[in-house]
Amino acid sequence: MSIVVEVMVALVAVLVALIHFLHVLVLRLRSLRAKLHRQGIHGPSPDFYFGNIKEMKTLLLQQQTQVKQIKQEHEDEDVCASISHSWTSTVFPHIHKWRKQYGPTFLYSTGSIQWLLVTDVEMVKEILLNTSFNLGKPSYLSRDMGPLLGQGIVSSSGLIWSHQRKIIAPELYLDKVKAMVDRVIYSTNILIRSWESRIERDGVVSEIKVDEDLRSLSADIIARVSFGSNYVEGKEIFTKLRDLIKLLSKIYVGIPGFRYLPNKSNRQIWRLEKEINSNISKLVKQRQEEGHEQDLLQMILEGAKNCEGSDGFFSNSISQDRFIIDNCKTIFFAGHDTTAITSSWCLMLLAKYQDWQDRARAEVLEVCGNGNPDASILRTMKTLTMVIQETLRLYPPAVFITRTSFQDINLKGIKVPKGINMQIPIAILQQDIDIWGPDAHEFNPERFANGVLGACKIPQAYMPFGIGSRVCPGQHLSMIELKVFLSLILSKFRVSLSSSYCHSPAFRLLIEPGHGVVLNMTRI
Repeated sequence: MSIVVEVMVALVAVLVALIHFLHVLVLRLRSLRAKLHRQGIHGPSPDFYFGNIKEMKTLLLQQQTQVKQIKQEHEDEDVCASISHSWTSTVFPHIHKWRKQYGPTFLYSTGSIQWLLVTDVEMVKEILLNTSFNLGKPSYLSRDMGPLLGQGIVSSSGLIWSHQRKIIAPELYLDKVKAMVDRVIYSTNILIRSWESRIERDGVVSEIKVDEDLRSLSADIIARVSFGSNYVEGKEIFTKLRDLIKLLSKIYVGIPGFRYLPNKSNRQIWRLEKEINSNISKLVKQRQEEGHEQDLLQMILEGAKNCEGSDGFFSNSISQDRFIIDNCKTIFFAGHDTTAITSSWCLMLLAKYQDWQDRARAEVLEVCGNGNPDASILRTMKTLTMVIQETLRLYPPAVFITRTSFQDINLKGIKVPKGINMQIPIAILQQDIDIWGPDAHEFNPERFANGVLGACKIPQAYMPFGIGSRVCPGQHLSMIELKVFLSLILSKFRVSLSSSYCHSPAFRLLIEPGHGVVLNMTRI
């Protein structure tokens, strides 16, 4: 009799699991799409289980094959002549195809995630300027991207996000960032001396792959200003995070159960997550034993004390240890990788456009002479600021801004149902000809001569750091770092593109140079 009961219980459990599976993959998604179909919003029909992933892969493969053929046909051309900044159709061909087919706002799905992709700028403004907790970050960020982001400030929503921002944002306000300039200069000068030594060893010109050096530099800076340690101490964390990013960038989010499969990729992800968490825990323990230093890590440690208060404010969502580790990982990742990638793109563009390199260098030498810049001098560097802004327009490191609707919400006359995930493609909006003019795909820093407000028809279409309440809290530090990097490099070196440079923007959670940035460098 007991065997019969066990079998019946097992059958009921299987039936419940199948019903849940059917609801998640079919009924819920079909209901969400139907609500938007009735309002005139459509998209490609999804396949069972994988949604539109198969078509996305096919389109990407076709585009990559075409690009390879074109490069082979023009392999004898000058490297500068072969560079095109209109790269989004190569990296995201599905968006371009479906946007033409279904309009500026359309539906598609990846596994169990239903996306509403939005390129209507007025609707984008409503989404990003919305301050209610009815819009937040999609759950896949803390689920599928959990090993990297956890429930840190980038992936959390509601009260947890609000609490984290109150801790982190004030430590990165402009007045505090200004005090970090000397540390940024110190780290940058170490890199410059190493490049000078290499050029002296190689002769007049040295071919240098700068992106890895700039990544190490940025990592050293974020370690010093946020955690009171240097790059040597945090190197293992940065290296493992880099490996983790490469693995996670290959995952299509939303495929049910995929992250639980014990395949080679997932086993590597689980191992790296465990090792990174352990290394951060050691860093935290070391800080607690050595005493208090007023930096971002200390603020995170003090903020964690409020995570499990007697009122149970966060007790059901995040523990103290999780709060500390997730936010440290977020700062390690977002605080150094985005800045390093942007500085690499900046140097690539200055190497290609020698006239702008000359203009930026003349400005640096005029305001700095042979000395180091300080916070007040950095503010006066208008040409350098325009170059950075135009670089961030053409090559924003973050690709998408995402939101999810926790309740039904009206946006530009459309009733967006609860459970829809919204996706705003930053680079596509920042290269939209209707917004930026006929030279939208060209490098023209002059468009920012009167700031962002004068650069295009709709200023909210410029969003490399996001806009609204969830604007990146580290934007001031990032801009300071970029100005210091570039001003010191330009004052010491002339750069040009190496013939071995291959222009290939690649999506690896961030948009980065697929084969690195290789420059010919000479001392001035």
